[in-house]
Amino acid sequence: MKNMNKAHVLGMALVLLVALLGLSFSRPVQPMKPAYVASTSWVAAIAELAGIDDVATIAPANLKHPPEYEITPEDIVKVSQAELFMQAGYEAMMKTIANAAEVDKEKVVKVKTTNSLENLGNMVQMLSEKAGTKEKADKCFGEYKKLIEWGRAQVSEKGLDKLTVWVHKDQIPLATDLGLNVAGTFGSAPLTSEQLALAAEKKFDIIIDNLHNAIADPAKSVSPDSAVIVWRNFPDHTGNSALYNLVKANIEALLAL
Repeated sequence: MKNMNKAHVLGMALVLLVALLGLSFSRPVQPMKPAYVASTSWVAAIAELAGIDDVATIAPANLKHPPEYEITPEDIVKVSQAELFMQAGYEAMMKTIANAAEVDKEKVVKVKTTNSLENLGNMVQMLSEKAGTKEKADKCFGEYKKLIEWGRAQVSEKGLDKLTVWVHKDQIPLATDLGLNVAGTFGSAPLTSEQLALAAEKKFDIIIDNLHNAIADPAKSVSPDSAVIVWRNFPDHTGNSALYNLVKANIEALLAL
């Protein structure tokens, strides 16, 4: 009798254990809150250069003009839960975020989105100090700096620094870092008749346009011998060394001329 009671108790305990395990496995897993959130893929790419991994973005990375993205209530929740929300300040969403009571303004950080070595160095230092990623940031930014130095050396070796270059204003920082001879600039508005007349007169060797605001096509008709290349300012994805690979592709497009 005692053995039967003991067996019954053990059986019940086993059933209870199985039931508890079933509940634990069937319970939905709560998603982890993103520690770091960026307004756009450009800001996220700069954060990655600062050694910050797995940055969530608000505006979808594949948009042509991410700063124009209209923020949703769900996005506000994501921003409010972040340890750090990184933004450039000119995004349309920032007006809504600034008025959102649930967003801790102390956790909102402004990131200047300019792809110059000097600015990126400043942003990397600032962000890595806030995120505690200095060691990794030093490595990431060190590799990026070597890329720019390599590109500049290649530009000099190929004599591209001796050519006249007409550059979209948003691409001036990288063109300058690479040692190109920026003989004139245009953008962001469509080319005027005066600018087209200048292109016809100067016959620039190279014209560098901006993919996100491409306006140089009309110049081809007045200066057909000019080599035209189109650079990106920001990536259409996040992670995987996004900014490094973007700039590398820009440099390779230039060196392929």
